[in-house]
Amino acid sequence: MNDPIGQISPIVKTPGVTINGTTAELTGFIVLLNSVLRVIFIIAGVWAFINIIIAGFSFISAGGDPKKVAQAWQKIWQSFLGLVIIVTSFILAAIIGILLFKDPGAILNPTLNVVK
Repeated sequence: MNDPIGQISPIVKTPGVTINGTTAELTGFIVLLNSVLRVIFIIAGVWAFINIIIAGFSFISAGGDPKKVAQAWQKIWQSFLGLVIIVTSFILAAIIGILLFKDPGAILNPTLNVVK
């Protein structure tokens, strides 16, 4: 037991990596980061939808005032641009995943391949 060279023991699982056969699923920080990003994207989408509704009411209640109508249209376009950016980020992540890893979910749902 008190060997000066060391001891050979079974491989201990690394914190944050669960070994299942030949694939280790990433857990811990990466899962937390993935969950936080999904919540942020959901909140951003809901926020954009609410802004579109509020801008629509502003547009309706503008009463023909060109300045208020222009402000409402600006808010509508900014909200749509935000939605386009959110959707584009998912599409770009899938394209990069396909090009680099041959898997569209490689970036959004990462896994670690382990050689045995």
